[in-house]
Amino acid sequence: HFGSSLAQKGQFRQRSSSCHRVPTSLSMAVRNLKAVALAACALAVAGKVQLRHSSHKAADSSLHVGSFVTPLEFKHQLRVCNAFANSAKMDVFRGAESLTAETSMPYKSCRDFDAPLKSGDKLEFRLGDASSGTFSVADLPNNDAVLLLVIHRHDSVSTAVAFESHIFAAIDSAQVAVIDTYKGKDVAVAKIMDKSAKVSKDPKAVAPVRSEELRYDSVVAVSPGEYEVELEGASGKEESRATLVALSHESYVILRVGVEHQSGGSFPSELVIFPNPNPEALHSGAAPHVASAASVLLAALTALWAC
Repeated sequence: HFGSSLAQKGQFRQRSSSCHRVPTSLSMAVRNLKAVALAACALAVAGKVQLRHSSHKAADSSLHVGSFVTPLEFKHQLRVCNAFANSAKMDVFRGAESLTAETSMPYKSCRDFDAPLKSGDKLEFRLGDASSGTFSVADLPNNDAVLLLVIHRHDSVSTAVAFESHIFAAIDSAQVAVIDTYKGKDVAVAKIMDKSAKVSKDPKAVAPVRSEELRYDSVVAVSPGEYEVELEGASGKEESRATLVALSHESYVILRVGVEHQSGGSFPSELVIFPNPNPEALHSGAAPHVASAASVLLAALTALWAC
């Protein structure tokens, strides 16, 4: 029994990953991410011993105090998503400090915070004046990283909460974490396809629609481009659709949200994608290379998610 409030100790971790092959029937070239994973590990190790030197002038003056190096400071950007199905808005506190003092977070919203975190910090989530749950930070990576934290319902009966957390690796490709937070009997799969793909009864009218299933509780890497993500129910009917604009070096989250509450107040099964950059950024310096539809690469990293 979790009650109405759940205190969960959390550890932002970069999950161990392995590669698996995407079906070749879609003509999508699969990128071997093993080398990327090894490179990311190498960067993490290198980060522990890297020295950041000050300018020559600063170095000269620091000689008088016996040191010419400064400690490494890593940028940990906190990304919080409110997938807790409720009409009330969510507030986030770090200790006594309100991170959402200016604007509370409504259901289905995500937000980036520049508030620096340290081991032992406690992030408290409140609905109104009531505390919904607390996430305790156990450990942080020794490199720059985006720390994803998703709060959602633990079940469809109570108002208890659960958390999902992930550290995005430092790689060139756009990364997408796919998470299913829906609570209910409804079963649906998420599929990604080209933005320009159109369905036609005449197979000769347009090129065949290429789509790929996105496995929940996984992280995938995609080439820069504009995509459609569809939530397809068990009957094959589309439940929700959203656009993904994938930019290099960016980290994204695709959430399936909603709850089939047994005592009323249900919320439908929907897709939430964050962030949502302007598609024009694909043609600017923000995206140095845009892959054509024929050369789209899709690779999947399996990931375990802590509840």
